[in-house]
Parts: sequence; C-alpha cells; structure tokens
Amino acid sequence: MDYVGSGPPTYDAEPTALPLADPDDLDALVPDTVLDGARYGACTLRAVSVCGDSGRYRGEPRRDALLTARFGAGERALVLVAMATGARATPGAHRAAAEACRWIAGAVGRSHARLAEDIRAARRGDLKAGLHRLTDRSLGRLRAGAAGQGLAPEEYAATLRCLLLPADPGCRTRVFFGVGPGGLFRLRDGEWQDIEPRASEAAGDAVAGFGSPPAETPEGDRLTMDLGVTTAPGPREEAPEPPRAPFLFRASLARPGDTLLLCTSGLADPLRGEPGLGAHLGRRWSGRTPPGLAAFLADARTRVKGYADDRTAAAVWEA
Repeated sequence: MDYVGSGPPTYDAEPTALPLADPDDLDALVPDTVLDGARYGACTLRAVSVCGDSGRYRGEPRRDALLTARFGAGERALVLVAMATGARATPGAHRAAAEACRWIAGAVGRSHARLAEDIRAARRGDLKAGLHRLTDRSLGRLRAGAAGQGLAPEEYAATLRCLLLPADPGCRTRVFFGVGPGGLFRLRDGEWQDIEPRASEAAGDAVAGFGSPPAETPEGDRLTMDLGVTTAPGPREEAPEPPRAPFLFRASLARPGDTLLLCTSGLADPLRGEPGLGAHLGRRWSGRTPPGLAAFLADARTRVKGYADDRTAAAVWEA
C-alpha cells in the first residue's frame, strides 16, 4: 500500500479486526469499504468510503457513510453524492451518519426537478435557500432521534457534505452544500486549489436568514454561509439555542480538465497537512482519463503517518 511522508504509518495497511456483531441487529453492520462510480453529462464520478486504520485495528465500525443516487432520467437527471461522519466516541455514530445521508437523499429526491432547473438557470439564491432548508430538516431529524433515545444532541449527530451534479451535458455547474468540517478541493492545470467555504470569506450585505454572500470569483464561483449569529434575548424571552455549525454552500463552474474533490476530514486533514499527499494525488489524477474504480480506491487509501481516521471522498473529472 502506497504511503507518503516521513515513514510508514503505525497500523497495518489492511483490515485487522471485524466490528462486534449483534445477531438481533445485523442491519447495523457496516462494510469496511464502499466504492461507487458513474458517468453523466460532461463528468465522470468516482466515490469511496473506507474505514480508517485505527478503526480497523480496534474493530470499530466505519463512522463515515456514503450515498450516491440519481434522481430523474435523461438530461434532466440530478446526481447526488452525500457523505457524513458520525460523532467520535459515540456508540451510534455509524447509524447517525447513515441516517443523515438517507434523509438528505430523500429530501433532494423529492425536490430534484426544481433543484435541477434552478441549477441550469443559475438561480443560486433559490438553490442556496432551498438546500439550506432541506439540510436543516434532515439534521433536525437527527436531533429528534437523539431526544427519542434519551441522548444529548451531540451524542447522536453527524457532519453532512453533499454534491449535486446535473446530467445535462450543457450545464457545468457543480453544487456543494452541507454542515461540518471536511474539504472541497479543485485540481486545475496540475495545481490543487482549496475552495472550501470559510466564514472569513463572507462579505457583502446580509441576506435575511442565510448569512452574507461574498463577491463572485473570476471563475463565476459564489460562496454563501449561515454564520449562526444569534441576538441577545429580551428580559422576558427564553435564551436561544447555542449557534449550530454554519451551513456551507458553493456553486462553481467547472472547466474542461478540472477535477473536483469533496471529502470528509479523514482525507481533507492529511491533504492540508502533508504536501506529499497532494502532490501524489495530483500526479495520479491529472491524466486525460479518469481512474477506474480499483485505481481510485488505491489512490484514496494512500497512507500518511499520523492520519488514521475514516476516509470518504468523491471526485468528479470534467471531460
């Protein structure tokens, strides 16, 4: 197994122990690795979720979840990639992540025709507002599930990061949205660009309820973010809930030859912390032909000492 950095990681490169199974709850079992792919419109998709080296060693279930789905048919179809990470050191982390992916997929699927039309028509404000609502509802169901189990909200929670890809070959807009840490990167002309939305990038006049949209980039990208700011309560009002993690949104215009990478923290952190990993993946993914599923799995599993969490990634190659 390839590795980059100062030396090989401590853990074995292959799975060691299987997670403990409950004979009365076998639906809770999580496979070590999930691999998927497709080709629609002008893009080729590769997606993978793999258990981290530390989880494999300890026999813990993969806390990351991955879901890929196509809604609709023909050029009006919309492809969704959803990935989530359950809260660390909580017994139901893998369940929370899987439920977050299923709930956002159901919400997007029921609204896919309108979402696809908004993407084609470049109605970014409508897209952002609509996806914010769908995300809030999906994560709200997780909070309700925590209450139903007698758990604190943080004990049954997950990050959620999604990518929408229209099947229309004439539409090059790629939409990212979600809540929680991770990475959004673009490989262009052999160089990686970190295009993850950040609170410090927000600028401009406030949009009621949805944070502040920054200026548009030369590539036609636009970022919007809910900053989670709450006002102080009045003397007879109850104190509001603590601010939740901000809603993240980015609609970017792809160029031929681009590779867009969405990932959870398990891959984003070593990409930002070990330059050798970015250089390695840049060489591997800059070819004219996207890698096959097996090659993409091997690339995404490139090991870095000190980084042993689950990895989930979706990469999109533009023809």
